[in-house]
Parts: sequence; C-alpha cells; structure tokens
Amino acid sequence: MLELLDQLGPRIAELDQAVKTEAERRPEAVELMKHKGVGPVTALAFVLTWGPVERFRHSRQVVSYLGLNPRENSSGGRQRLGAISKQGNSMLRWLLVEAAQSAARFDPELRRQYQRLKFRRGGQIAKVAIARQLAVRLYWRLRSPEAPPVRMPGSPSSGVVPSTGSRE
Repeated sequence: MLELLDQLGPRIAELDQAVKTEAERRPEAVELMKHKGVGPVTALAFVLTWGPVERFRHSRQVVSYLGLNPRENSSGGRQRLGAISKQGNSMLRWLLVEAAQSAARFDPELRRQYQRLKFRRGGQIAKVAIARQLAVRLYWRLRSPEAPPVRMPGSPSSGVVPSTGSRE
C-alpha cells in the first residue's frame, strides 16, 4: 500500500497543479478563491457547474439548484419542512460542505452560527446549513464582487465589532 501511495503522490500533485492553473485562468474562480475556505478545486467546480451566474435571479434558485433547500410536505394549511432535497449535483454539494467546514474555522460569523446550530440541531445539520450559507455568499460574490455583504432582515445595521479600517 505504501508503494502505491508513493506512485500516486506525484500524479496527484500534477493534477492539483493543473486544477490550480485552470482556476487561476478564470476570473470568476479567482474571485471565489478570495473567500476564506474556498480553494481552487471548489472554485473551479462552482464556476464550471453553475455556468453564467446571471441565469440565477435569486440566491434561493442557487440553493435549489444545489439541492440544499429543504423538502416540503404540506397539507391542510400546515407546512412541514424535512431534510434537504439533494436534487442538485452531489459532488458540488459535497465540495460545498467541505469548504464550509474550512470557512467556519476562519470566519468568526460562520463559526458562531455553526456552534449555535450544532448545539441546537447537531453537527451534520449545522454543516449543511453553513454550506447553504456559503453557497449564498459565493453567489453574491460572483453576482456583485464590488458590493459589500448584504445583511439579512433582523440583523443589526452595524457590525457587532467596530471596524478599525476605513472603507470607501
């Protein structure tokens, strides 16, 4: 097994370099890699799978395309939401969950949300929820890279921690 690993090591490094080179050639992938936790493999997979980002009018459409939206079983005026639909590309969904775990280590806001959800709902559900949020962030990063992040309804109008740098 060790001999096999020694043989595959250089081949894997060669493929990693090819993915990195291709990702650096695409401006959309470069923009996605600016987000902490998103590497060349995830960025390139997103760009190639999504196609032009303009085809999605809302972030909800992106979430649905990836299969990260909850299933719904409603009847008689009662709405029941279940597990995620898993209707999208399973490899891209897996990459997004992996990237979300890395992003949660670097981004304090994602880490806080992950910890809160993990306490309330469990680790697996928290990972998928953070993956969904990361997908929305990446969508908006591609949709309007120069715009500041949009705050969700109910969130404070200013940051909790005061900013030290000036933004213009």
